[in-house]
Amino acid sequence: MSIADPIERIETARIGEIMIPLKDYPTVTPTTTLREAMEIIRQSQLVVEGRKSLPRVLLVLDDHGRLKGTVRRRDIMRGLEPRYLVTQPLNYRKKLFDVSIDPNLSELSGDKVVNGIREQAKRPISDVMRPIEIALDYEDHIIKGVYEMVGYGLTLLPVMKEGRLAGVIRTVELFNELCSVILES
Repeated sequence: MSIADPIERIETARIGEIMIPLKDYPTVTPTTTLREAMEIIRQSQLVVEGRKSLPRVLLVLDDHGRLKGTVRRRDIMRGLEPRYLVTQPLNYRKKLFDVSIDPNLSELSGDKVVNGIREQAKRPISDVMRPIEIALDYEDHIIKGVYEMVGYGLTLLPVMKEGRLAGVIRTVELFNELCSVILES
């Protein structure tokens, strides 16, 4: 935004003015595999206000462009856990990574783990995607975006315009707006 007065800026700024347009944000479909999603995240680069960053979240759209969910990098990593480990109790799985119990991590020997991860990478994103909890409207005030992100503990929210997905807003865009208000006053 180019409004010089920080008070006027905070009173008039809208989500649609600072969001990342859908055309600029990486998307996948529910049938995209975890492996394909990893490639998309790795190759994607966002440029916002001259700053480059990698996406931490992918949007999951159906064949008609409707938003079905999101998938974070950590969701993908969780989805890669080999099937033979997923069936074990969580305490057992954590112990496998405790070097003080087994300095060699013998249960996690090479081929078995790598093969298990590669097999899981064939799973569809729909197995690990997160449902949409809330979306913002293009005309919503930026402060509403701050409250919704903080309240729901999210780092990205979809932005809707006239009932259709228009883009996303991340914490970084909202934080930068708040910095402008606080630091430029």
